[in-house]
Amino acid sequence: MIENLLVANRGEIALRVFRSCRDAGIGTVAVYSDADADSPHATAADAAIRLPGDVPAQTYLRAEAIVAAALAAGADAVHPGYGFLSENADFARAVTGAGLTWVGPPAAAIESMGSKVEAKRLMAAAGVPVLAELDPCEVTEADLPVLVKASAGGGGRGMRVVRELGELACAVDSASAEAASAFGDPTVFCERYLEAGRHIEVQIVADAHGTVWAMGERDCSIQRRHQKVVEEAPSPLVDEDMRQRLFASARAAASAIGYVGAGTVEFLATGGGEFYFLEMNTRLQVEHPVTECTTGTDLVALQLRIAEGHALPAEPPLPSGHAIEVRLYAEDPAAGWSPRSGPLYHFAVPGVTAEFTVPRGHGIRLDSGVVDGSVVGVHYDPMLAKVIAWGPDRRSTARMLAGAVARARIHGVGTNRDLLVNVLRHPAFLDGDTDTAFLDRHGIDTLAAPLATEQAVRLSVLAAALADAAHNRARAGVQGGLPSGWRNVVAVPQRKRYTECGANGTEHEVRYRLTREGLQAPDYPDVTLVEAQPHRVVLDVAGVRRAFDIARYPGLVAVDSPLGPVNLTPVPRFTDPGAELAAGSLVAPMPGTVVRVAVSRGDRVRAGEPLLFLEAMKMEHRIAAPSAGVVTQLPVSVGQQVELGAVLAVVNTEE
Repeated sequence: MIENLLVANRGEIALRVFRSCRDAGIGTVAVYSDADADSPHATAADAAIRLPGDVPAQTYLRAEAIVAAALAAGADAVHPGYGFLSENADFARAVTGAGLTWVGPPAAAIESMGSKVEAKRLMAAAGVPVLAELDPCEVTEADLPVLVKASAGGGGRGMRVVRELGELACAVDSASAEAASAFGDPTVFCERYLEAGRHIEVQIVADAHGTVWAMGERDCSIQRRHQKVVEEAPSPLVDEDMRQRLFASARAAASAIGYVGAGTVEFLATGGGEFYFLEMNTRLQVEHPVTECTTGTDLVALQLRIAEGHALPAEPPLPSGHAIEVRLYAEDPAAGWSPRSGPLYHFAVPGVTAEFTVPRGHGIRLDSGVVDGSVVGVHYDPMLAKVIAWGPDRRSTARMLAGAVARARIHGVGTNRDLLVNVLRHPAFLDGDTDTAFLDRHGIDTLAAPLATEQAVRLSVLAAALADAAHNRARAGVQGGLPSGWRNVVAVPQRKRYTECGANGTEHEVRYRLTREGLQAPDYPDVTLVEAQPHRVVLDVAGVRRAFDIARYPGLVAVDSPLGPVNLTPVPRFTDPGAELAAGSLVAPMPGTVVRVAVSRGDRVRAGEPLLFLEAMKMEHRIAAPSAGVVTQLPVSVGQQVELGAVLAVVNTEE
């Protein structure tokens, strides 16, 4: 029996495992890096042990340090979560070698699937359909397009699509470097790239007594950078005949390697119902909650029972209803999916009926690794939370989830929230017309468009200005009862300026006066003021009342309303001339580490030519010249840490 379990991971997956442990009466141990000292997972466990350092290589990827932590804390078992060392056979052996129970598949099974190249050969021998592996050195024009993939790991890292032969060498080098950083293994290979395939995966659970369950399929086709964004169960593509063929292939894959525990067999499917083996993830998946909701099963609890030697019933539970999960990332889709970092002042999703567990009835589930006041750093994946809806059918589930995410209050670091809601409400998504090219086909400009319209932004800016005026009057030490900006003789209206946060960056100016007759705002002729408090403003807009909730933080005003969320930066009345950047400056879109510099000072560059590469949140980001010109300044070097907004280079534009 497991009495005390260490989770060799962080964030929401650690909290997820802790939840099942608490339900089972099992003690918990957390490990945390210096960057995670105040993370919720570090304080949620019964005991926590520090792993000195910040980056994964110093902390969560140090197998010997994690085993030592388990022994020091008196743990008798280790759960790897997902990512980091979860698919590392040597780590599994180190855990069992120390006399601890490994909550995962046998090391030999992990090893057999650890190399995607060898895994494909094993699956082909087991009768599972596969896409042929291509040696990068032997790829020809006839093979294009191809996908360069890391042999180890997953999560979209170490993957590149190549459509022109001349780009292959650079893509291989880049993918190899990213794979080495993320997984410690630079090996990459190529395979034929299906432009509009469907990513279908089967959840399997196997015990040590010969029973293998196929617990349903998930559709994970909507992806960015080959990393999943929206996942659902069941798949709108799969009919009963295809489902049984998928299940048979998944069970054959598990049996071929003597699999024990929970795992996922991933396939790439065509619209015609054919499918090919992609990889097997020998761990729990990020998207496991949708299977839990539709089957009413706690997959982590099953992992724990299997690790204790219990047998599964002969048949898996039957699925019910439909479940959809979206991944809320700290990133800006409109800016090339650049990750964002910084403080998360407030985070709340309305209507949540369960956290880290299956709702008692249809509803919203939240699996989150952040709380109010969390700081999103640059060392780890930028996922903040998973929001899951479970409903009776696909359309009602999508509508329920879109409403919850749209109404969520997310104050601080920028996220992909608008994109998620727009995808869930898109006619093609609702019709089940989803594949891996969905985001490209429908366009990021459209899908990442703000939920708030221009009119909604204008009203939100007015509400922010009026709330600010009420806030100032509430703090006034003298004559606080007077209206904001009161004068015996009126000269000019009060003015406030705000800039929209995000890629738009539009500046808005509000002119208003608060008089005995009420609000006078010349740019809002159809608006009257009903109520103005420091944190809430009610406006009558052409006879329709609209309420706005306002929150203020350093350099940020967050306005929430049914019209859509609006984040604003107050513009100071006076600016420091010394803070202005030189023309042609390229600034860091995020904090990170300079890993490669491709140019030198004085070089002539073309528009779009890479200047340098930043590594942040386990991904490599290309910094390119915005236009043709000459590199006149290059104040950074390889290995240097840079902050958000730091000048990386200056390119003087050629006339």
